Amino acid sequence: MSTHGSIVRIGAKMLIPYIMLLALYVQFHGDYGPGGGFQAGVIFAAAFILYALTHGLKATKQVISPSIAEKLICLGVLLYAGVGIASMAMGGNFLEYGVFDHHDPSHGQHTGLLLIELGVGITVFAVMLTIFYNFAGRGRS
Repeated sequence: MSTHGSIVRIGAKMLIPYIMLLALYVQFHGDYGPGGGFQAGVIFAAAFILYALTHGLKATKQVISPSIAEKLICLGVLLYAGVGIASMAMGGNFLEYGVFDHHDPSHGQHTGLLLIELGVGITVFAVMLTIFYNFAGRGRS
């Protein structure tokens, strides 16, 4: 490997943890400002795509295999739908978060929103990674 490739790998290795930290910040502070599950999912996927570009597709698939990514898509959708069904089971409407805390509905709103955004973030991350795997794994013609 050339020196330039090594420099890029080291730079990516230094940046990836900060990219993931930014994604977590956007995920968990999205209800207070700009951001949320969609943006966090894309940022988190970008960290893995950067890893794939610098270390190779095979190495990235060892970190998160395509089958795990597919399972994460299902998990995110189930989490989203599960919150809605849980709110209906507690006597509210679909995705009516206030029912999660009868003493203070604003706390229920916060809990429900956090769970919904987590479901969206997981789903978007896994979908973006799956799309990247499918395009990067295609042969050149």
